[in-house]
Amino acid sequence: MKKHEDKIKDIYFSSLLPKKLRPAPVLVSLGAYLISLALIIGGQGYLSFSVTEEGEFEVGRVAERDLIANQAVSYIDEKATREKIDSLEKQIPAVFTYSAEVTGGILNAYDRLLILVENMFAEADSAETFRAVVEEQFPGVFLGEVITALYEDPDREYYPAYGLQTLRYILEEGIFSLPETGLEAFNPRIAELRHNYGPRTEREKIAYDRIITLDKAGAAIERYIAESDFQPGFARIGPALLEPFITENVFFSPENTEQLAAEQRSRAEPVMGYVERGTLVIRKGFIVTEEDMAVLDALNAQARGGDPRLLIGRILILTLVYGFLVFLLSPQIIGRLLKPPEIYLLCVLAVVYTGAAVFFKSFDMTDRYPAAIFFPTSLVIMLPAILINLRASFALAVALPLAAFLSGAFDSASYIFAMTSSVAAAYAVRGAERRMDLFKAGLVIAAIQCVAATAILLVQRQSLITFAPVLFWTAFNGLASGMMVLGFLPILEHALNSVTTFRLIELSDLNAPILKRLFSVAPGTYSHSLMVAALAENACQEIGANPLLARVGAYYHDIGKMENPSYFVENQTDYNRHNDINPRLSATVIRSHVKLGIEKARSLGLPKEVIDIVAEHHGNSVISWFYNEALKRETNVDVEDFSYPGNPPHSRESAVVMLADTTEAACRTLKKPTASRLEKFIQELIMAKFEHGQLSASELTFIDLETIKNSFVRVLASHYHARIEYPKKEPPNPPPRENPPREGAPREGVLKEAGGRE
Repeated sequence: MKKHEDKIKDIYFSSLLPKKLRPAPVLVSLGAYLISLALIIGGQGYLSFSVTEEGEFEVGRVAERDLIANQAVSYIDEKATREKIDSLEKQIPAVFTYSAEVTGGILNAYDRLLILVENMFAEADSAETFRAVVEEQFPGVFLGEVITALYEDPDREYYPAYGLQTLRYILEEGIFSLPETGLEAFNPRIAELRHNYGPRTEREKIAYDRIITLDKAGAAIERYIAESDFQPGFARIGPALLEPFITENVFFSPENTEQLAAEQRSRAEPVMGYVERGTLVIRKGFIVTEEDMAVLDALNAQARGGDPRLLIGRILILTLVYGFLVFLLSPQIIGRLLKPPEIYLLCVLAVVYTGAAVFFKSFDMTDRYPAAIFFPTSLVIMLPAILINLRASFALAVALPLAAFLSGAFDSASYIFAMTSSVAAAYAVRGAERRMDLFKAGLVIAAIQCVAATAILLVQRQSLITFAPVLFWTAFNGLASGMMVLGFLPILEHALNSVTTFRLIELSDLNAPILKRLFSVAPGTYSHSLMVAALAENACQEIGANPLLARVGAYYHDIGKMENPSYFVENQTDYNRHNDINPRLSATVIRSHVKLGIEKARSLGLPKEVIDIVAEHHGNSVISWFYNEALKRETNVDVEDFSYPGNPPHSRESAVVMLADTTEAACRTLKKPTASRLEKFIQELIMAKFEHGQLSASELTFIDLETIKNSFVRVLASHYHARIEYPKKEPPNPPPRENPPREGAPREGVLKEAGGRE
């Protein structure tokens, strides 16, 4: 097996390539860094000088002096950008929408004619009768000669169907309603046609020379009839028969067209201008233009950076701290690769912390008290400690106060207080398993913060009057942080779909509706899941994996069996449904429980780690019994048809649940299972999984496998412990009975022999 550390190292460093694996998390991280940098720099007030005095140059006024660029600068050329956008808008096609309602109305009207004509072909005894009935139902719609010709044509029974086919084609092509004005500003050659099918919209580019309008509909009908394999007589009657039904069913949509134009404008990149140092920007005696002012504004904006040495120093400091934080959050330090939602959470917390540090620094009270006591540092640390792990929270606890201190947002007192608060928060939530533990953590944080604040005030030799308000805000800070975690945690748990201890404990409740339903419809599967959970939890405790995750995953790993419970042996009594069906169909039913379990787990909103256990608890192993049965009956059998659709486990917990599932099910078949027989049998089961590649991605070592085997043996040996065999013979001199037993009544011990329980 490949070492866990090497695998994590490869994944982590390859993930830093934004164009290959994880562009979104990397870009979000860089964005958080830039936002933090902007907040810190902006909060320090870097405003010192401008290139010109205010009001010295204005658009439309004559310049009183030359202005030469004292540095190279790039800027947005507004005029060129507007021209670019105007050019793009002229390439935007006008949007037309297809009206299914109008089309349906046309087809319904033609269906009335079709039904009427087909009935009258059978009932009318003369052309006059046929014509009279049609004109009565459709007054003034058709010429009398057309109706008469239709009736008298020998191939008339084909014509209604020909007409419907032609009408459907013309309507699907669309009869466009072109407005007289409003299309001039858009693409003159191409339009966009949209068909709405419920939530799905199909878009088609169509040239204007292909568009069918009302005045072109007759020619389009004649062209289609001529190109189709219809009876010759229909070419004479068809156009006149269909033209009364033709009407416009495609209409210009100004709203969709404007939305498309807005999308194009939003995607248009601005045109950038560039001015070299020493360029004459404004010439004396000439009128100042908008382009001149754009360059001047760019020069002024670039000049507003204060002392460049201080600015560069702040940037370098924050960059170094950011790199330090990235290192602390690497898989080598925190033990695993962070998921994108977790990276997003950490980025948000870093930006919020930076912004809060800058914001509270501006308070007048911070001249007398440490700024850090006014915002909840401990809250920012407790959230990742619970939602991710303690190592990630310690990384933030070290990096964030350091960034605030080195960038100038914190003084030394605030830095010490923030560091103390951060470490206390990470420590206080360690091992928290109940919501009440978070309130207790708030008390612990408040106490530690009060001690830190007292020490700081004593070192600063503050007056006793200062102690009361500082200690009040310090204690309130800690308690409020604990209470706020209670409010934020459920929201973030579901937003990140995290496997926190609190959520896993909630999911492990056997009174959950899905588990109660599993017990009612598949009691054998329910009992099997409980035993698998006991095995997996005990094994994970001994190898240092997450026992609670393994237990929850085991509870839910077979919920897909609820759909067809009687097809699984643990739910069968004296009848096996598989005896009546083909092995291939049996394998399909057995395989399906994995897919059904994944669907149910997703509908329940279970965390991804639990869903992975459901998906991977059989890996891609072969259902060997039905595969062998199929080989006896067929010559060409594809092993893929008898393999589970999942992937081998990718985590230690998932692999342990797979082994526990296999072991528990297989050990039921052992007769008189002793500890030695169990050990040998379980060793064979585990090595079979290893040899078939089911454990190659699980990060389990051979030492872990040995520990898991021993754990399984201990649990199952105690479960299958030997029972005392009670004597079956009656006493030699039974006491007399007043009422002798009835004929056929069971004797003492018969119930035991028949399989009754002790």
